Amino acid sequence: MDKIRIATRRSPLALQQANLVADQLQALGQLATELVPLNTRGDRQRTQGADVPVGGKGSFTEALEDALLEGRADLAVHSMKDMPATLSDRFAISTFGQRADARDALVAKQGGTLATLPEAARVGTSSLRRGVLLAQLRRDLRIVPLRGNVGTRLRRLQEEKLDAVLLACAGLDRLGLSARIDQRIDADTLVPAPGQGALAVEYVAEREDVQTLVAAGVDAELERQVAAEREVLRRLGADCATPFAAHCTPANDPSKPADSSLRLVAIAADATGQQLLRVELSGNDPLALGAEAATRLTALGCQQLR
Repeated sequence: MDKIRIATRRSPLALQQANLVADQLQALGQLATELVPLNTRGDRQRTQGADVPVGGKGSFTEALEDALLEGRADLAVHSMKDMPATLSDRFAISTFGQRADARDALVAKQGGTLATLPEAARVGTSSLRRGVLLAQLRRDLRIVPLRGNVGTRLRRLQEEKLDAVLLACAGLDRLGLSARIDQRIDADTLVPAPGQGALAVEYVAEREDVQTLVAAGVDAELERQVAAEREVLRRLGADCATPFAAHCTPANDPSKPADSSLRLVAIAADATGQQLLRVELSGNDPLALGAEAATRLTALGCQQLR
């Protein structure tokens, strides 16, 4: 293989992420790369005003997967948090490179932090997870649905009667907009979405040549952490219409036994934010850890939240 074709969405952030992967692949394999930008059904529905695209997260991936199956692209680059919990066995997926900052970012019109936002401040977000968790922290805040790409959301902060918006630190950092962040919110306070901050590369499972190339760019520890987060998601059957969070990090606790190298926090809530379930556990096997977190959330009544 002397050139690899990379399918991507057309948004500025998606293109930047695809270029990051392209640069690393060029360095690893000394081969040429070509971006294949595509319009997805999810992007079209967002443009038409849909808060949650019909078809959920798959609405953002199916056009890229079609390109893989039809031989128009060799691999696709996604934000891992946008990937459905369960994939067709025709495809393989992995993380790629290092994880960017997984935390959520507060961008406030007048600066400051969550604690210093004025009473009844209007905060824009497109994420049910962010809205529900934010309401747990400040019941007085007014959550305003906010659609569009990163640039559109930042523009709406200035053009509309919003006091702040919540976005992913990773997206702002990758777009060179780190200076716009007023607060990087602690991941235990506002628990991130599964896979947030990680890049996903997807390819046809039988393409061993692509698998070999991709494997050189995989960070083994990040792969384990994301596997734990996504296993909770898969076991619970959660999707983008369900307020759900999971974040896995190195345990870094000398008081824990040697087989507890990972720490996982997972949260499930109802759409109103009136009920919220949280579990925290540690272990060494990421899939077993994710499965146990799902079992505990189920025992607490997770399935009755919907």
